[in-house]
Amino acid sequence: MSPHIIVAGGGTAGHIEPALAVAEALKERGATVAALGTTRGLETTLVPQRGFQLELIDPVPVPRKPSVDLFKLPGRLIKTIRQTRNILKAYHADAVIGFGGYVSAPAYIAARSLKIPFFVHEANASAGMANKLGIRLGGTGLNAVADSGIPGEVVGIPLRQSLKEDPVIARQRALNTWGLDANKPTVLVTGGSQGAASLNRAVAGGIDRVLAAGIQVLHSVGKKNSLPDAKAGYVPLSYINDMAAAYAVADLIVCRAGAMTVAENTQAGVPAVYIPLPHGNGEQGRNATAIVEAGGARIIQDADFDGDAFATQVTEILGNQETLEKMRAVVRGSGLGNASAVIAGKILAAAEHQG
Repeated sequence: MSPHIIVAGGGTAGHIEPALAVAEALKERGATVAALGTTRGLETTLVPQRGFQLELIDPVPVPRKPSVDLFKLPGRLIKTIRQTRNILKAYHADAVIGFGGYVSAPAYIAARSLKIPFFVHEANASAGMANKLGIRLGGTGLNAVADSGIPGEVVGIPLRQSLKEDPVIARQRALNTWGLDANKPTVLVTGGSQGAASLNRAVAGGIDRVLAAGIQVLHSVGKKNSLPDAKAGYVPLSYINDMAAAYAVADLIVCRAGAMTVAENTQAGVPAVYIPLPHGNGEQGRNATAIVEAGGARIIQDADFDGDAFATQVTEILGNQETLEKMRAVVRGSGLGNASAVIAGKILAAAEHQG
């Protein structure tokens, strides 16, 4: 009988994509896999699209300030843990792995209460609250980078197999799908699954200067943001589903510095200009530190990134072939391990021991 594994990673693509990458690696090795999520996150779309069963629990966000919701928190959490326990029991789960966020904390607590082995993967340079809780409860820690704030082996970030497609085929698909010019350099701008208003404003302010320099722009503005008008050489999209094609056609990426984003850009071998999210504890800046210091990317603070900065960075890099090639060589030489397979192996070993 195949082992039954639950992956818990909901909310943003940064949590969901590594969960799905591991799910795919587990499925390849004969496991039956389901995902745990809530109705609030992108998992309601992404998980079914990738062919996995999605089990939903109530979202339980933790209020940052004293409020009525804070007093309701214990009751809501107990209900969510009960829901999660029922799912794990009904699914006959042999092991659980969480990737942080709202969904993971109930998964860790439920797994611990049912004596099911569970793993905690931290993709960021600074661990979040849910994953710190998971480690305290006895989960096995797995880190993308060293010194994240939780103990555990450094295994890297699991990345989706679809990004490893033949780049020649993927590039041609990008040119055909988005009507791009094969003879012009291309900059890909993305603020992540939800978009980034400050990046969108910077593009709006600098797009004409970039287009005038003979550079075309593929821009993912985010599903929650209004779509700008397209113009010759400028292709705005609400969301890019075919990232393999986007990476294959991109000569430069302008984006946030989420852990998944940095890892995928590096695997794709594309230089980047990173604009870290200005909130939180600065972990986004740390995610990009290694590749920036090596010379494969640049970093600009959000407050300094406007239309002029966008146009200047893009034209400086794509307008100088020597600069571009040096950055490209650094990124392509950095290398990434096969984290998905490594993590899948550890989970299946634990599941077999459990059985």
